[in-house]
Amino acid sequence: MDSTSPEPSLYTVKAVFILDNDGNRLLSKYYDPELYPSMKEQKTFERNVFNKTHKADNEIAFLEGMTIVYKSSIDLFFYVVGSAQENELMLMSVLNCLFDSLSHILRKNVERRCLLENMEGVFLVVDEIIDGGVILESDPQQVLQKVNYRADENPLTEQSVAQVIHTQTDCEYHCQSSTHKHEGITCIHKCSSIQFSFIYIAPICNNSLFKAVLIVKSILQWVGAVLEALEGHKGI
Repeated sequence: MDSTSPEPSLYTVKAVFILDNDGNRLLSKYYDPELYPSMKEQKTFERNVFNKTHKADNEIAFLEGMTIVYKSSIDLFFYVVGSAQENELMLMSVLNCLFDSLSHILRKNVERRCLLENMEGVFLVVDEIIDGGVILESDPQQVLQKVNYRADENPLTEQSVAQVIHTQTDCEYHCQSSTHKHEGITCIHKCSSIQFSFIYIAPICNNSLFKAVLIVKSILQWVGAVLEALEGHKGI
């Protein structure tokens, strides 16, 4: 038996990254601190990988001592990187899980614009599949459940954006509170003589909701100031 053979390791994945069709980075996570420790080295590696794979018909590439599995969709390229000795099937299971999970989240619109609009959910998916290079999950349904997605939930699309402003009647009994839940939707509103309500529909997860609340409250503070200024102007 060859004594130089590497010992089996749970740290299967060295890196995951998503590039657009120009080779620009949209997302990347490196799990081995010794592998391309600087941003410049990482981007050089990603560019070399892209140049080698973006016109190829294969699903596996070998470059710089790394095993790389990849998949493309419209204007996106998905990559999972492992060591030269890593089992390609294991890496491919991670890639397929990532792609299928994102396909569900993006409602099969796996393209650059939709990805950028849902980046927080994309990061959550990656973190549920891989932790520090260790594969946690390879079943897309399990991943989706863990990031609080359900098949009957709607993404933040034109349909839900149309619900962004709702009437005073919907929320008037909540006027003492700036944040509440109404019919399963988180509502954040500001009460004044001119009634204005803003609702935020959070399909991603509870972790992102807190950040969204802070952002929307900031917007409402600005809107409230504008409304008060307008009311003051009318009273002059």
